[in-house]
Amino acid sequence: MSERTEIEKLGEFGLIDHLTENFETFNASTVLSIGDDAAVIDHFGKQTVITTDLLVEGVHFDLMYTPLKHLGYKSVIVNLSDIYAMNAQPTQITTSLAFSNRFSLEALEEFYLGVQIACEKYGVDLIGGDTSTTEKGLVISITAIGEVAPDKYVKRSTAESGDLICVSGDLGAAFLGLTLMEREKKIFLENPQVQPTLENEDYIVGRLLKPEARKDIIDYLETQEITPTAMMDVSDGLSSDILHICKQSNLGCRLYEDKIPLNEATKAAAFKFGLDPTVCALNGGEDYELLFTMKQSDYDKITLQEDISVIGYMCDKEEGTKIITKGNNVFDINAQGWNAFSK
Repeated sequence: MSERTEIEKLGEFGLIDHLTENFETFNASTVLSIGDDAAVIDHFGKQTVITTDLLVEGVHFDLMYTPLKHLGYKSVIVNLSDIYAMNAQPTQITTSLAFSNRFSLEALEEFYLGVQIACEKYGVDLIGGDTSTTEKGLVISITAIGEVAPDKYVKRSTAESGDLICVSGDLGAAFLGLTLMEREKKIFLENPQVQPTLENEDYIVGRLLKPEARKDIIDYLETQEITPTAMMDVSDGLSSDILHICKQSNLGCRLYEDKIPLNEATKAAAFKFGLDPTVCALNGGEDYELLFTMKQSDYDKITLQEDISVIGYMCDKEEGTKIITKGNNVFDINAQGWNAFSK
């Protein structure tokens, strides 16, 4: 039987000291880290980018199939992804947790190990946070801070008609991973003797439980001297997210179904579930890929980057927001992506 240490043995400050004692500092901009009333950062003339995310048990994650180490890692990644989506580089995070007494010290250590692995991989400093108790479940709040050269940040509202629409990586896998895990959870609850059937599903499960932020794409765009005209990360689904760019840029768009990038494992899983892979890509969410627009004159610079797909173009608002199917039919794009407030 695994060891269990009650949190109250350490107290709040002892808990924070314990959970953060192995974190290193990677950035010169971190002047003062954990241990005072506040952290001190200095970005040396660069502009500061800040984002925050709230993750609530039962809404954003299910601990029945989400290991705490993976959850800690993913909690950091979803915030770093937002920083990269501004064309910035993340440098610091703060992490706050509210947890019930069902969580032991060992459980929180697992969560913070995931946080630490993410910080080390992406060169980000943990500089503070808070802990509290709650009557039920686990609540996670992470704030990420980044830096960007003056006027190099990229908004959602600055696309122009004629710009190419691009997306990194591939889409739809995380949604299918969630569909699979929810199916296995239902089977387990009905019959706890049945073991989960996850064979050959590593890719879609990995995309759900351990996503990555696309630092490599931001670095590539910089080396090619490409500044996207608009950008955001794909967290709610391609359909919802391209409509955000269209609305805020006051434009329309054309997407091509046959250009939307899909992994072979995603296609196979979709067919097993009787789902259309394109619909999973359009409406699934949690891919944490980068969706961006760029000038047509930059097209030649990305032709050798296999992880960037051109999936359409921006057009005048009057032309609407449409998707052209493989059969050459034209449909309106509807925002059917993930919504935290829907039942």
